Amino acid sequence: MNQLYGYRRENGKVGVRNHVVILPVDDISNAACEAVANQIKGTLPLPHAYGRLQYGADLDLHFRTMIGTGSNPNVAAVVVIGIEDNWTKTIVDSIAETGKPVTGFSIEGHGDLETVRQASWKAKEYVQWASELQKEPVELKDLTVSIKCGESDTTTGLGSCPTVSQAVNRLVDAGATVFFGETSELTGGENLIADRMATPELKDKFMAVYNDYINEIESQAVDLLGSQPTQGNIKGGLSTIEEKALGNIAKTGDKEVIGVLEPAEAPSNGNGLYFMDTSSAAAECITLMAAGGAVVHFFPTGQGNIIGNPIEPTIKITANPDTAETMSEHIDVDVKGLLSREINLTQAGDMLMNNLHRTVNGRLTSAEALGHVEFVMTKLYRSA
Repeated sequence: MNQLYGYRRENGKVGVRNHVVILPVDDISNAACEAVANQIKGTLPLPHAYGRLQYGADLDLHFRTMIGTGSNPNVAAVVVIGIEDNWTKTIVDSIAETGKPVTGFSIEGHGDLETVRQASWKAKEYVQWASELQKEPVELKDLTVSIKCGESDTTTGLGSCPTVSQAVNRLVDAGATVFFGETSELTGGENLIADRMATPELKDKFMAVYNDYINEIESQAVDLLGSQPTQGNIKGGLSTIEEKALGNIAKTGDKEVIGVLEPAEAPSNGNGLYFMDTSSAAAECITLMAAGGAVVHFFPTGQGNIIGNPIEPTIKITANPDTAETMSEHIDVDVKGLLSREINLTQAGDMLMNNLHRTVNGRLTSAEALGHVEFVMTKLYRSA
């Protein structure tokens, strides 16, 4: 493989992109953030739907996602805009702990026009500063990679997910960090993940997280069929959540799991394989994993999910020959040769690792080239 090059940030973390983010604290600050981005080219606004009257664990998750997004190593600098001072300062101060440039602006007492004026000057300064940053040689162990599948079908569990497992094992062996999640899509195979936890305490923690999900579903007295598995999954031949779960688990490799993370939580146990409690909704899941620090995402798909993320490049893999043909513009790694036995699993893993190297070194993924920037916050319960 060729030498990897990345951006080493002030706290030592390595990014593969160099974004200047305009980050709204709350939904009513979106317009100001987008106005700044319209004025200053090369900035990245991240509008979202939440951030007012949240409380408790829901507010904690909101802050964790906001702070983690700004702290992601793919982000060089951040302009934060909120309606009022306190929450804006909370997010700015926490992002500043990474050492990266960050400035906050509050709209109350100034109005949109003055806030946009001041924030635009700062954004211009940051963009010009970031444009001169240089990549430097890095190693696989410097990377944090996340994984999640979508629009799964029978080819996912047979081809694209096992391909990702090859990359996961190689990354962990090289000393990298990998996140997996999708709590609901472990159903029926949760014991397989529990048995790979590094300690009895971690196993108990994982099972508590999983059982919380089951209890919440059962408390609603609903049938998840159509949501899990989705209508697309059923059309693709996955008739039960257990079938879907086995395909999902097939992409996680066979290494031990060294940590159980809350949504958007950054790891603290060192490098290795982590479970993160996330939704199985693609945009929500990747947003949470990026907030946890992931800088590249592997996305195996059967029938062709088109998801992307604004700050984390998303590499799509499929083994479905129909998808590889009809949705080729969305596919980065075509491993349909696995099903026709033209290539073996090791060769498919080589293809994915090669694409990872090229993506790290600057090649745009299909989702990036097509402009897919799905940034979706997770909300736990209704606001006050």
